[in-house]
Amino acid sequence: MKKLGTLLFFLFVLVNVKAADFDITKYGAVGDGTTLNSQAIQKAIDACYKSGGGKVVIPAGKFLSGTIAIKDNVTLYLQKDAVLLGSIDLKDYQNLDPFTEGLGIDVGWALLVAVDAKNIGIEGEGTIDGQGSAIKAKHILTDTRPEGKRWGLRPFLVRIVRCTGVTVKGVTLKYAGAWTSHYFQSKQILIENVKIQSVGVAHNDGIGIDGCQQVRIKDCDVVSGDDALVFKTTSSLMACKDIEVSGLRLKSSQAGIKIGTESIADFENIKITNCHIYDTKNGGIKLLTVDGAHIRNVLISDITMDEVRTPMLFRLGSRLNVFRKNTETKKPTGTFENVVIRNVKAKAADQAQLTPPSGILITGVPGHDITNLTLENIEITLAGGGTAEDSRVAVPEAIDQYPEVKTFGPKIPAYGVWARHVKSLKLINVKFNLGSNDVRPALVCEDGKDVTVSNWNLPETKGAEAIIRLENVVSANVNGITAKGEAQALVRVERTKSASITVANNNAPSIKKEVETIK
Repeated sequence: MKKLGTLLFFLFVLVNVKAADFDITKYGAVGDGTTLNSQAIQKAIDACYKSGGGKVVIPAGKFLSGTIAIKDNVTLYLQKDAVLLGSIDLKDYQNLDPFTEGLGIDVGWALLVAVDAKNIGIEGEGTIDGQGSAIKAKHILTDTRPEGKRWGLRPFLVRIVRCTGVTVKGVTLKYAGAWTSHYFQSKQILIENVKIQSVGVAHNDGIGIDGCQQVRIKDCDVVSGDDALVFKTTSSLMACKDIEVSGLRLKSSQAGIKIGTESIADFENIKITNCHIYDTKNGGIKLLTVDGAHIRNVLISDITMDEVRTPMLFRLGSRLNVFRKNTETKKPTGTFENVVIRNVKAKAADQAQLTPPSGILITGVPGHDITNLTLENIEITLAGGGTAEDSRVAVPEAIDQYPEVKTFGPKIPAYGVWARHVKSLKLINVKFNLGSNDVRPALVCEDGKDVTVSNWNLPETKGAEAIIRLENVVSANVNGITAKGEAQALVRVERTKSASITVANNNAPSIKKEVETIK
């Protein structure tokens, strides 16, 4: 019994040691906003780790720091009114996993880092503030290179690298020097009730998921200077896979939701639902594979957008970049298949990258079609204003270029949907509203196969050559179209390769011809 009692005592002590909190002030941290606390905070983390894990507590106060590393079984807990404040001196930061981002800049320095760790967390009601604008202001005093070359030295706010079991919950992330949060090749991630306010310098992406799996993101509020929620793969070794996102509010100077641009490994089994995107300056939803990735089995549904420049862009291209040049090689062109976008209502911004604005851009490259893309229950309100000349603009292929809305602009020949190099494209229950007359077609499809256009509700327009234009399209079914305006033709079929076009059950009483074929 004595031995049993002794054993129970030691077990009790062990459990309580593991559950203990490690207050950073007990290790010398000072919350005055000026004392550099990197070493003190790291000592608290190391002590917690050596004890078997627990909470490292940052109490109320402003704790200035450079790079600190979270270790196995450690949760960094920020109490209410606690601020982890990033140093504005670049020498206080480390790059524990260097890589090259999509524009060719070497990056990876960060304030808060975890590398090859298990069961870690960043939680609480406090704030992590990177002081990005102040870092830049100090940096440019001595670094006279153009901004596009020097920005990569500035630190990310949070970097999670090859970790398993990650929880980021409740905290506020503010004003990163570069990307706000970057999760790389990690698994079993929960990001919940996180608020991001990160603007002031370039490249302030909000939540960046880079080759991660088993990810859940919910109920977050993101205001970012760059893409608000972005999935990327900067290494070919691990796909973005098995991801669920719901309940996000997203505002961005770039895109609201983006897959790519860095896209060397696959994106699959991704579900994004019940999100609101607003005041974005460069796209609402953008799905882009240009470096060899396969995008497949993606569902995005129940999305609202307000004042969004160019609501949707879908791109399969052949840029074929490599981001870890010392260890990886180029891949062949990827694929884009089995993607569903459903239940989307958007108010497009009147002033956009495209003049006049367009709603949806879909384009592969010659020999590589976007395949089995379904857009269903879509309503988009646009400014209108397109001319007959705009309706005949030739859009560049830009096969190996950076994939961006402006890459294909400044004008697009359709106000609603422009699609090129597509196969098994389904456009079902689509409605457009226009603020002014637009004589461009609602839909232009070039080089398409097996195209379905069903149950569209289109606004009154006057003077259009056609409501829908099909160029080199083989096998298309256009049915259930309600078009209130006047035009020469409901469907205009052009180019010698067009064939097997079925047009039926449409309601367009003021349009002269249902089908006009031009060879």
